[in-house]
Amino acid sequence: MASTVPLAHPSASIPGAGAPPTAEAWEAAFAVALPYADFLAKHATPDQRERWAALHSKVLLTPEQQRLLGGFVRPMPVLVLAGAWCGDCVNQCPIFAHFQAAAPSLDVRFLDRDALPDIAAHLKVCGGQRVPVAAFFSEDFAPILFYGDRTLSAYRAAAVQADTSCPTGAVVPPADSLAAVVSDWLDQFERVHHILRLSARLRQKHGD
Repeated sequence: MASTVPLAHPSASIPGAGAPPTAEAWEAAFAVALPYADFLAKHATPDQRERWAALHSKVLLTPEQQRLLGGFVRPMPVLVLAGAWCGDCVNQCPIFAHFQAAAPSLDVRFLDRDALPDIAAHLKVCGGQRVPVAAFFSEDFAPILFYGDRTLSAYRAAAVQADTSCPTGAVVPPADSLAAVVSDWLDQFERVHHILRLSARLRQKHGD
């Protein structure tokens, strides 16, 4: 989701954020990023926090989804480029907080879209700085997957409605639509889990 909303904070530069960024640059960006609650406390207005909370309260993981997430064994850092003002972020990012609560091996952190432009430049979608975009890494910050800004289910719904405008986050999606997006995102998290779990390099490192 592109936006012209200005965010009032200085940008910073990350050494090694070239083309592509080094593992050290990704790790440095991850260190700047914030956990879910801290991100909202720093960047969201009270009204925005209410919208995020409304969506968060509607996310329900099934017992099978909780068991799947609880079975993740590899450390999985996930850097989410986001904006507290962004309707697509409101409708998706709270899902990640539920995933992390169910999977101790996950470490999901949120980076404001404009905080590190040299890193954000590598997370564009279709040439635009859309959000949210999730960057998945191994424990030593080798990139695994970049995914965003809406999931397939969300785009299918938009195509049917012939409406690709950006949501505001003021209206919580219907339960079935939200469940479909949860499933879409969980597919990506599970895929990365399997990549990490079956990596010969990481299996040698961990002796499993």
